[in-house]
Amino acid sequence: MSIKVSVIIPVLNAEKYITQCIESLINQALRECEFIFINDGSTDRSQQIIENYQKLDNRIKLVNQENQGVGIARNEGLLVAAGEYIGFVDADDFIDKKMYETLYNSAKRSDCDVVISNYESEIEEHKIITKYHFPNETTLHKDYIQEDILPYLLKEDNLNSVCNKIYKNKVVKEKNLKFPEKVPLGEDSLFNIRFFSIADTMEYIDYTGYFYREVKGSATRNIAGKDYFNRSIEVYNMKLPEVLLKKERVHKLRSIKLIKSVMSFIHIYFTPSKEQSFSTRFRYIERMISNKDVREALKVCYGDLMSNVGRYDKCILNLIKIKSTIGLYFVTAYSRYRNM
Repeated sequence: MSIKVSVIIPVLNAEKYITQCIESLINQALRECEFIFINDGSTDRSQQIIENYQKLDNRIKLVNQENQGVGIARNEGLLVAAGEYIGFVDADDFIDKKMYETLYNSAKRSDCDVVISNYESEIEEHKIITKYHFPNETTLHKDYIQEDILPYLLKEDNLNSVCNKIYKNKVVKEKNLKFPEKVPLGEDSLFNIRFFSIADTMEYIDYTGYFYREVKGSATRNIAGKDYFNRSIEVYNMKLPEVLLKKERVHKLRSIKLIKSVMSFIHIYFTPSKEQSFSTRFRYIERMISNKDVREALKVCYGDLMSNVGRYDKCILNLIKIKSTIGLYFVTAYSRYRNM
């Protein structure tokens, strides 16, 4: 069987959700797929569940390794991926039956290097579909990628995920593209910046086939184990591909992304949690809004953000500007109360 899409699934203690994930993969309308599970040192029944399904479907491959992180797990998958295109699924999530058929057919229509689709998030029982303003079902070339997609990746977080895309394997192999290793957060963003900086063609399709579940303990919720802010500072200061360094607005875009991240971290760290004491979270935010990179970024993009956000976010920005941690606490607490 000629493999059209290789799907890489890193797994770490996902026994609660992995059955739904596997079922959504093996029931894909596109049959010419392989499913590469990288068991990253799970200590629960995840490996056993995968092995049971492996006996029923020979498209399932399993690689076991000691716990080394998502980046290394995905890179192991890239080494063995044999499909024309590569997709990624997280073991907590699941996909629509037509997900890879839809993305693959879109890619083949114009031999695209990458296809982007929408995704649905379920966060605390609220469902949100993330869509994009890019031209729909249109082949977009290098000039559009460099003028619109790469700056968007620098400015926004909602295009970071590799899970709502498929990538041409030939490009990945020829350019030896890999995920950064031993990175606790943000590996998707770095991979995408590297891929899109060399991609020649892409398509966006207004289709939602990926269903993201944010669970306690995941990378985006584990405030005790993940230093969100430090990772954002590293991304803010990271060396960019040559094509991006030539753009005059790059520094402003990076500044906007950092400040937006800080605003979201303030909400995360001021949300009541048993993982860390209130005083620990309060001091964390205090250090964050006093950080020299944050102060520099705020100066660069304050005017742009203030003209494009609502009254609540303007209040948050002003409190960051005057370094009022106690003010941020009361404003976010009131917001949570209003939204209950």
